[in-house]
Amino acid sequence: MAAQNCTVSREQLDQCKQKAGRCIDEAQNSLFLLSKDIWSCPELAYEEKKSHDRLVRFFSEEKGWHVEGHYTQETAFRASWGPVGGKEGDDVLNMAFLCEYDALPGIGHACGHNLIAEVGAAAALGLKGVLESMPDCSVRTKVTVLGTPAEEEGGGKVDMILAGAFEGIDVVFMAHPSQEDAPYLPAVAVVDVTAKYYGKAAHASAYPWEGINALDAAVSAYNSLSALRQQLKPDWRVHGIIKHGGVKPNIIPDYTELVFYLRTPKWQDLSTIKAKAEMCFRSAAMATGCRVELEYSKHEYHSILRNTTLDRLYEENGRALGVQFTTDQEVLSSSSGSTDFGNVSFVAPGIHPYFYIGTAALNHTAEYTAAAGAEEAQFYTLRTAKALAMTALDVLLCPELLQRVRDEFAEAKLSEQRGQPQQAGGASTKPQQRPQQPAGASSA
Repeated sequence: MAAQNCTVSREQLDQCKQKAGRCIDEAQNSLFLLSKDIWSCPELAYEEKKSHDRLVRFFSEEKGWHVEGHYTQETAFRASWGPVGGKEGDDVLNMAFLCEYDALPGIGHACGHNLIAEVGAAAALGLKGVLESMPDCSVRTKVTVLGTPAEEEGGGKVDMILAGAFEGIDVVFMAHPSQEDAPYLPAVAVVDVTAKYYGKAAHASAYPWEGINALDAAVSAYNSLSALRQQLKPDWRVHGIIKHGGVKPNIIPDYTELVFYLRTPKWQDLSTIKAKAEMCFRSAAMATGCRVELEYSKHEYHSILRNTTLDRLYEENGRALGVQFTTDQEVLSSSSGSTDFGNVSFVAPGIHPYFYIGTAALNHTAEYTAAAGAEEAQFYTLRTAKALAMTALDVLLCPELLQRVRDEFAEAKLSEQRGQPQQAGGASTKPQQRPQQPAGASSA
């Protein structure tokens, strides 16, 4: 993507990008060890104490980083370097890289969050290495790494937003493992709801008329939600489980519990799908005589506010490194999973690409867990980190590109608030190769 008025020549910019790559390569052994240590001790949301401590130690042992453990929450951290360049008193451009490191119950790092942590750390090291070599950089710059817990459940990034952790951040970078490389895939908004039905226990054979069957309520609600799907928009999603269905067949269940995820491509539509689902939950309670309690997750995940300027820069840098991006337009426009990075994308312009790790295994499977810890994934992980660092250098050293990123962010937020579709901004319309599953089935 051509840009005028860069603070360095094209040749100098290319040299900076090459240096970022060399800095990442020089740290490859310590980065792999970091990733492997996180992979080896999978921890659930808000419980990532060992992973937190490992990342804090990693940056504490790297020269020049100011590290704050337990930053805004117990298992979050912040590592910062700089500012450097510019003149004292100049505005500081704060480039942030995010690390995730929570795992899934039962199957560990089946979504590769250990690699997300490694990518964020590696890209930050690459950018720092370049800036250290150019203290006379005309832009006063700071590099920040944020450790963001509880993506799989809870929304650690939302907690951190509310605590002010993203204040002063100018551009945010992270990348997520997948089956293919893609600069962007649309993550959908999601909210979790738990329906708890309270009935009355009785002997199911001797005197069932004395009971109030909470399982009947759960089954009725489940079936009503299944029927509701006929009336939902094609890209809306409702799916869930009966988590507790009773204790013994000869006891009428006096308590049951359902957990459902409600998803829509646009965050504003969550209120509509929530209202429809609530009618199913409450009508089942009325029909069976049960009492129902509905509990929503403390945070809703927003859809990702796309920044096509960053997407195209990342794709150009990735291609220069040999990345073969998927070419199936249907995949690039289809909704997949959900992530609390969507909430971040509403407070700062950012990018959340997906990257191949050397396997066709699907996310959230035991096979993907094994692949996320394998040495083969390292080449692809560090290549992705290089592309992120190179993209950061583009917007850092080319003020025109940074302004495009900011303008598009402001326009996209305004369009979202008005409920209008975001314009693609001239995004590529090349046909895309379809991955085996939509990437980014991250949270929920």
